[in-house]
Amino acid sequence: MEMMPEDGRKVLVTGGAGFIGSHVADAHLERGDRVWVVDDLSSGRLENVPSEAEFHRMDIADPEVGDLFHDVGFDLVNHHAAQIDVRRSVADPGLDARVNVLGLLNMLEAARQAGTRRVVFVSSGGVVYGEPEVLPTPEHAPKSPLSPYGISKLAGEYYLNYYRQVHEMDYVALRYGNVYGPRQDPHGEAGVVAIFANRLLGGEPLGIHGDGKQTRDYVYVGDVARANLTAADMALPPTAGMDARAFNVATGVGTSVNELARTLEAAAGTRTGRMTWKARPGELRHSALAIGRIARRGWVPEFSLRQGLSATLGHIAARRAVARVG
Repeated sequence: MEMMPEDGRKVLVTGGAGFIGSHVADAHLERGDRVWVVDDLSSGRLENVPSEAEFHRMDIADPEVGDLFHDVGFDLVNHHAAQIDVRRSVADPGLDARVNVLGLLNMLEAARQAGTRRVVFVSSGGVVYGEPEVLPTPEHAPKSPLSPYGISKLAGEYYLNYYRQVHEMDYVALRYGNVYGPRQDPHGEAGVVAIFANRLLGGEPLGIHGDGKQTRDYVYVGDVARANLTAADMALPPTAGMDARAFNVATGVGTSVNELARTLEAAAGTRTGRMTWKARPGELRHSALAIGRIARRGWVPEFSLRQGLSATLGHIAARRAVARVG
């Protein structure tokens, strides 16, 4: 299969005003691509959208999305827009499905009709496998999502596989670990980095649920943005099955909440103590993702946990200083 063209590529980043999507938009612009951003700003921030990108405030389920595809003729769609809150998906599974399933289908139909060459879809390595039997978990491991959010992400991969088989639409699914870094809101499980950083910088104790021994695979957002460029360009020979087009994006290493807190304190050069809260019912105990498949395509994380946390602390400290002045 031919690789994507290097020059003159027209790229749509949905959710491009969000934490990860905005970094992906930046990365494509730095590559010399032309970038459009679609975001309804329900959780994203306009200030995150690169000035060089063309912004459209729009719901991904809006029929007007088709008009944008028709007018521009995107070569690549990078689909980051989603309902990402596991607890919200449990409370309102219908909302989760409207955004993550019907919104995706609206995008895919628009892409199919416009002749878009490739879709990069953001899935989740943290939820589609459930409580994994093998750590680090490979892409072909059994899927056992434990929330409507996980189910909707997995459904998205099945739909994409259908579009590939029936409509010959090329796609790559990226199953993220717990992404952290600059521009992150304290939201969801991965948001613990932003929460801890803000508390440390404010001189407040760090709150830990349960014994703090639960582990997650924390991957820096700058590395994740590079993985999206790899997914946009990689050659993909025809293969059968959904897992063949899926790539874990993580570090391959599980880090406990206790270790995360200690590393962040070391990076900040300060300690503020601990508060212990009850364990969250139904919380995944351990997660780490095998990354050999995408490593063979040329991507490996470049930021150590200490380096990524230092960069994140610096960004949050600068934002807090601006807020104080303002």
